[in-house]
Amino acid sequence: MPCPSRSDELVFFVNGRKVIERNADPEVTLLSFLRKNLRLTGTKYACGRGGCGACTVMVSKRDPTSQEIRHFSVTACLVPICSLYGAAVTTVEGVGSMKTRLHPVQERIAKSHGTQCGFCTPGMVMSMYTLLRNHPQPSEEQLLEALGGNLCRCTGYRPILASGKTFCLESNGCQQKGTGKCCLDLGENDSSSLGRKSDICTELFVKEEFQPLDPTQELIFPPELLRMTENPEKRTLTFHGERVTWISPGTFKDLLELKAKHPEAPLILGNTSLGPAMRSKGCLHPILLSPARISELNVVSKTNDGLTIGAGCSLAQVKDILAERVSELPEEKTQTYRALLKHLKSLASQQIRNMASLGGHIISRHSYSDLNPILAVGNATLNLTSEGTRRIPLSEHFLAGLASADLKPEEILESVYIPHSQKWEFVSAFRQAQCQQNALPDVNAGMRVLFKEGTDIIEDLSITYGGVGAATVSAHKSCQQLLGRQWDELMLDEACRRLLDEVSLPGWAPGGRVEFKRTLVVSFFFKFYLQVLQELKKLIKPFPNSRRYPEISDRFLSALEDFPGTVPQGVQRYQSVDSHQPLQDPVGRPVMHLSGLKHATGEAEFCDDIPMVDKELCMALVTSTRAYAKIISIDLSEALEIPGVVDVITAKDIPGTNGTEDDKLLAVDEVLCVGQIICAVVAETDVQAKRAIEKIKITYEELEPIIFTIKDAIKHNSFLCPEKKLEQGNIEEAFEKVDQIVEGEVHVGGQEHFYMETQRVLVIPKTEDKELDIYVSTQDPAHVQKTVSSTLNIPINRITCHVKRVGGGFGGKIGRPAVFGAIAAVGALKTGHPIRLVLDREDDMLITGGRHPLFGKYKVGFMNNGRIKALDIECFINGGCTLDDSELVTEFLILKLENAYKIRNLRFRGRACLTNLPSNTAFRGFGFPQGTLVTESCITAVAAKCGLPPEKIREKNMYRTVDKAIYKQAFNPESLIRCWNECLDVSSFHNRRKQVEEFNKKNYWKKRGIAVIPMKFSVGFAATSYHQAAALVHIYTDGSVLVTHGGNELGQGIHTKMLQVASRELKIPMSHLHICETSTAMVPNTIATAASVGADINGKAVQNACQILLKRLEPIIKKNPEGTWEEWIEAAFEQRISLSATGYFRGYKAFMDWEKGEGDPFPYYVYGAACSEVEIDCLTGAHKKIRTDIVMDACCSLNPAIDIGQIEGAFIQGMGLYTTEELKYSPEGVLYSRGPDEYKIPTISDVPEEFNVSLLPSSQTPLTIYSSKGLGESGMFLGSSVFFAITDAVAAARKERDIAEDFTVKSPATPEWVRMACADRFTEMIPRDDPKTFKPWSITVA
Repeated sequence: MPCPSRSDELVFFVNGRKVIERNADPEVTLLSFLRKNLRLTGTKYACGRGGCGACTVMVSKRDPTSQEIRHFSVTACLVPICSLYGAAVTTVEGVGSMKTRLHPVQERIAKSHGTQCGFCTPGMVMSMYTLLRNHPQPSEEQLLEALGGNLCRCTGYRPILASGKTFCLESNGCQQKGTGKCCLDLGENDSSSLGRKSDICTELFVKEEFQPLDPTQELIFPPELLRMTENPEKRTLTFHGERVTWISPGTFKDLLELKAKHPEAPLILGNTSLGPAMRSKGCLHPILLSPARISELNVVSKTNDGLTIGAGCSLAQVKDILAERVSELPEEKTQTYRALLKHLKSLASQQIRNMASLGGHIISRHSYSDLNPILAVGNATLNLTSEGTRRIPLSEHFLAGLASADLKPEEILESVYIPHSQKWEFVSAFRQAQCQQNALPDVNAGMRVLFKEGTDIIEDLSITYGGVGAATVSAHKSCQQLLGRQWDELMLDEACRRLLDEVSLPGWAPGGRVEFKRTLVVSFFFKFYLQVLQELKKLIKPFPNSRRYPEISDRFLSALEDFPGTVPQGVQRYQSVDSHQPLQDPVGRPVMHLSGLKHATGEAEFCDDIPMVDKELCMALVTSTRAYAKIISIDLSEALEIPGVVDVITAKDIPGTNGTEDDKLLAVDEVLCVGQIICAVVAETDVQAKRAIEKIKITYEELEPIIFTIKDAIKHNSFLCPEKKLEQGNIEEAFEKVDQIVEGEVHVGGQEHFYMETQRVLVIPKTEDKELDIYVSTQDPAHVQKTVSSTLNIPINRITCHVKRVGGGFGGKIGRPAVFGAIAAVGALKTGHPIRLVLDREDDMLITGGRHPLFGKYKVGFMNNGRIKALDIECFINGGCTLDDSELVTEFLILKLENAYKIRNLRFRGRACLTNLPSNTAFRGFGFPQGTLVTESCITAVAAKCGLPPEKIREKNMYRTVDKAIYKQAFNPESLIRCWNECLDVSSFHNRRKQVEEFNKKNYWKKRGIAVIPMKFSVGFAATSYHQAAALVHIYTDGSVLVTHGGNELGQGIHTKMLQVASRELKIPMSHLHICETSTAMVPNTIATAASVGADINGKAVQNACQILLKRLEPIIKKNPEGTWEEWIEAAFEQRISLSATGYFRGYKAFMDWEKGEGDPFPYYVYGAACSEVEIDCLTGAHKKIRTDIVMDACCSLNPAIDIGQIEGAFIQGMGLYTTEELKYSPEGVLYSRGPDEYKIPTISDVPEEFNVSLLPSSQTPLTIYSSKGLGESGMFLGSSVFFAITDAVAAARKERDIAEDFTVKSPATPEWVRMACADRFTEMIPRDDPKTFKPWSITVA
């Protein structure tokens, strides 16, 4: 749109400094302005849709009515800068820094070990900081609410909450505080080695060392902004961007005139609906009207019969207004308000509720809106204004968008009137989502009933659902037909039938989960029926002659209660260091992560935080939209015409090799999956590059057969590599001699890495000798270096890869970064400019692949006492369209399948399927978490058939003495047995098993389950050459030491551990030591930081280098034993002794002969056990995690704080794999779940209410550095204890309902799976579609 006139000046403050923007572009967000214009890179870009909290900042404004300063947290990626006129923004840099002073929030999150990779930390800090600005002593519930919108993929949240809890008012803390004991300490018989030992520590940080919070030290609200609010600017402000004009009127009258003049222009307040739509659907509005300065839209007025709330009030304000009203009025008048409050607690996140407006929420009319169904049944009315005013009901016609019931184009929603409820009227709200917090609902509902006074005769009934159609749906007809009926079982049955008729959902409905949604329609009504019965009982007592109500059995009452959100408690136990260990020797102590404080201040630099380089260009990738097709033509002409576009890189531009024959960097002639990279646009800005992508026209010709699922791959015999097989004993013979045989199937869905920092790379070409500097977020810089070398056809020695730190990897940054690095390097070579490539979250999820989905079949033969004699398992994994790591994953899967069990007759077979999906790759645990779920499912199936608890079957079949694994490697299971017994003991398992059974007898609609799972996890790569490592240690003449090694800092604290090793070896404090980065120029030919052995092998190399140096210094130290370190180093330099040494570790021996089926593939094992207890809601499928106890054999931990953090983080990530993380693909092979909205990793409310982790004391392993063990991956599988606790609860429900106990095991155990497995009369009554009659919305690829 051409600029008719000059823009106004945009004035706001950032961290106390005034910002005047003379050319504000309405399309620029606060996040990009902070990072690019102000170079404040502490605020991170992770999802771009307000769904992860990494970009949280605090905005402060003066409330025009109350005159108070309001502080609220917002996600900067959704805030248009034009909306900030007159506001003060505080970012993590403004809270505190290493250079000035640390804020207590920053200090405590770092010292409580609440940071690992550190990418989410600035957002966490800002959410907590904002909470403390509003409530200097918050409650634990407020803390949980404040952090609900912040995702973390590393820590498992517990230490973050621990840091926040240090600010909270003491509440349900330990009852034995100050006695040196803890109420959580005691096990079943207190004979556990963890209970007895005096050398067991439970403190990972010292609270007393923290500086106190002093609210007087905070940044003040800028006086200039105070003056601006005292006499506000009344004139209209206009900001012209390249394509969009932002108009912000100063008076209500001006707003109405503008709306009449631009009827098509939307009103924009929070941008939480328009923002994501503009991003994902490309909706562009040439004019936006901002009513932010119109105080009339924020007016709240209370009357005797209701409440009117201004449409401009944020949802957070609405929540406060309603809570205040509920506290003032009698209960009968606040039914609707309480229903709204219930949903406002779980609607989106604190940040989104702070931004989104009530009017925007209503007018957006999303089918999943949480408030509209309640407002509709509560008879809310909308007050509209244009030239005159009028009121319209917020009715089903309005929600469906019927013109007769809608706003006219020139009208504005001024306020919403919500009437009080009355006596004999009941209003309830229901919702079910993939997880408790920060998730869009699958189905929600508002229900209201009014009875004739003193009776149970229905006078008025209103039921509305969200999530079951394109708009909010009202069951008006059903309600009309039930008027005059009594509130009893007959009415219930008829109502359910009618509701299912009226609220119909086709089998192909968008969003899928159709049968689950139909079931929820009636399950919710049943919950409402019970709630109202309960309330009626209370009211009817005064009427003696009235008819008796249907009795609710006590066993049904639990159906009425929702799961409360509680702040997790827990204890972390580890063995303290030997009392004789020197104080300055840090090994074995809970040392804080080296970068912890920098993470918390935003000063830790990640790949995309590197300042812009001279003449730098941005790159964006063009990907295939077809799953298997021939490329007929690529038309770049329109894209190249866009201003700022420099070039488009295609396969023809690659001077060297274009990947491998089967796995091309850039597609040539054909594409093998949706998301395959075809070409890349290079432009001056990322915005221009992304616009150019839209203009590239590619024509395809479909090819056959297209294969997505494992089932189809088996049918078409489509495999990536030969079958892998291990066998022992005589399986056929054994099956003939057993008492019983059970066969079954297990399906395990895939998993997205969801590292907080998406894939990113910066390639800087040097001016001579074709040299390149590559800054990349990777676990394997040497692989990036080699790939770039072969792609550009230049020697490896011209290419240097730098890795400072990585914002999470989990296996997803081993192979893939090399692809992005190589494509960016081709761009740099062709244009001669530096190239920056940063993937959007959607593209990252689409392109990169993740954990392999698995389909397993088992046949198990056993005796009636539970002893397993024969086990035959066949596994198929979905490898995607190229080999990648699929063959290795298959091998590891087969090698690890036996887990902790000694079974004499075994056959394990595995195949990797070739399908037309993006290639799946390495992921923490590498096949073990999927495969071993099959093994443990066999155990559960055997237990059910024998009528014994699963833990008895596990015990009976576990390895007991020194033995050999299926591949003939000898090992001693002593630590495994110790972990198992310790776990049973500290978790009071046997007592709790009885309590669970008691609970299940008393409750019909809620069930509890408990499970304990053992683990034997093999660490390392199955090849000796992958276990080598090198280090380079320099001592400078001032005595300071620079350590470099081949490991990469991914958040697992490897640099911290390496300095602990160097400190011990050189006998100097850690403060003398420094690690700068991992660089291929310093340590060449490195191995990927993976397979849990990073600290093991690099530690050995650092140790070797330090020992060499110390040996050289020996004569000098002998000569002057009383000298200082600095004096010795000076003397060494004078005597020309080399103060630099290369350390090397040749690696653990490891090999595997697949022909013979034997070998020593793994250097050692990590043993562990986990016990988890859950409670499920059989009516909705929701669950809550009551308690988890983990015991892990870490031997002698190098750093217990870091190791416990790894265990907790892996456990929570594993729990996500098995419960909420569900990848959905369209029938055309397009990944639907491409961001935090659709793909649910665990949030802070998913942490078990009690979460205890213990490191097994006094165990040793002579093989490793200081007898420590690598714990990066092993905790992942222990998350399955939650899965088996859920299936235990489901089995209890099925048993009570007399349904067959054996059911197909499917992971993740989503609410949908749990609800449908707990079959009852409601699942029976729903209509079912014949799958052959429609095309489903999504397909299952496992």
